[in-house]
This record gives sequence, structure tokens and C-alpha cells, in this order.
Amino acid sequence: MTMNAVSPITASVYVALGGAIGALGRYQIGRAITYVAGTGNGFPWGTMTINILGSLSMGVLMGWLARSNTSAIGSETIRLFLGVGLLGGFTTFSAFSAEMITLAQRGQLLQCFAYGSVSLLAGMAAFLIGLVVTQGAVVQSTP
Repeated sequence: MTMNAVSPITASVYVALGGAIGALGRYQIGRAITYVAGTGNGFPWGTMTINILGSLSMGVLMGWLARSNTSAIGSETIRLFLGVGLLGGFTTFSAFSAEMITLAQRGQLLQCFAYGSVSLLAGMAAFLIGLVVTQGAVVQSTP
């Protein structure tokens, strides 16, 4: 660890605090959007809105960090608290969006496509496997 690096314990505290705030924000904003949109329409307006807001916020944060004159330690602290913690707790879709755009900006279009495709398809498949395994266990344990 260099003199300018954030210690792993300090970094973990920043991420945890930001994550708690982000998760609470996700819950409260999701509730508010569901209340306004109504629960009877079946469309996940809350999740969609949160993912879009999170992605917009991550773009603003990354752009600001790239242009800011903040010290290396200050930039890392802000990135950990806001990017990894707050926005990570708010939505991981924002991190996914940032990583996709970064790959595209680097000209790594094949990796960008592979990352997006595998993340989406494997994530849905893993969810389905977990659901099927759990439902199977529930069905088997029911008398």
C-alpha cells in the first residue's frame, strides 16, 4: 500500500456507508414510484427508473472524476463512497453500464458485446436455476 492509497479498512467503511445509503434510497424511491404508478399495472416502473437514474448518476460521477482536480486519495474516496457504495447499493446496473461504456470507449467491442450478452443471459439463467432448485426443494418438502 502506498502513502496515498486508502487503507482496506477505510475503503470498506466508505463502501459500507455508501451502500447503506444507496440501498435505503433504492427502497424508498422504489416505494414512491410504485405508489405513484400504482401496483395494479404489473410493470416494474420502480426498478426501471432506479436503474436509469443510477446509470445517469454513474455517468455524471465518472465524468466528474475524470475532469476533477481532486487528489488521488480524494478521488478514490469519492469513487468508493459514491460509485461503489452509494450507487452500488442503489443499483448494480449503474456499474454494469459504466463497465460496458468503458469497454466500448477503449475500442474493445467484442469484449463489450460478450460482457453484456453473458451478463444478461447467464444472470437470467442463474436466477432461473436458483428458482427451480428452490421450488423443487419446497415442493419436495411439502407433505
